[in-house]
Amino acid sequence: MFENFKARAETSGNTEVKRFATTALALGFIEEFLEKEEVKDASGSYAVWAKSPILEQFDNEAMAQKFPGLSFNVTRELAKGAKVGITQLKWGLAETGSMAQDSTDVEQRLASALAWIHVAILPTSKIIADIPALMTKMHPKDDKYITLITGASKTADIERVLAIGVHGPERLVIVCVDDLELEGVQQ
Repeated sequence: MFENFKARAETSGNTEVKRFATTALALGFIEEFLEKEEVKDASGSYAVWAKSPILEQFDNEAMAQKFPGLSFNVTRELAKGAKVGITQLKWGLAETGSMAQDSTDVEQRLASALAWIHVAILPTSKIIADIPALMTKMHPKDDKYITLITGASKTADIERVLAIGVHGPERLVIVCVDDLELEGVQQ
């Protein structure tokens, strides 16, 4: 399923998919990515990381010291001035290369929609076939605000000219992690 997901996601435009065997390798990639993108404590150069289970797997304070512009407390102001927004997604859909998330928590929406680059962390084991399969996994009592993300933000509604990054991030980096599991997610 991963190969199908990757192929579909990368054809959606301005999207790259990376796969790592371990959470440690994925976190190493994210650190290198933040360095490469020159995350620092200046508007337009911030990074925000929304609450997620993966945060329990490393020293957040040490990472914040290494990258002074990185915040684990996502606010509207920080997200608005962020170059990079990092979230953890719940499901991947192989048929479309889309990802699904319960975004009831406003931090998820802010980090994934306001930053110029969205880094989406996805457990490889949570890539499923399609939307009908997703509907068997989600329940309205548990998942109140469903977000589907397919590629970077694109629109052509202004004089039929393609514009990227108008209604959200102009770039999407999906980090699939083989050994990452989400607590409380139905199989």
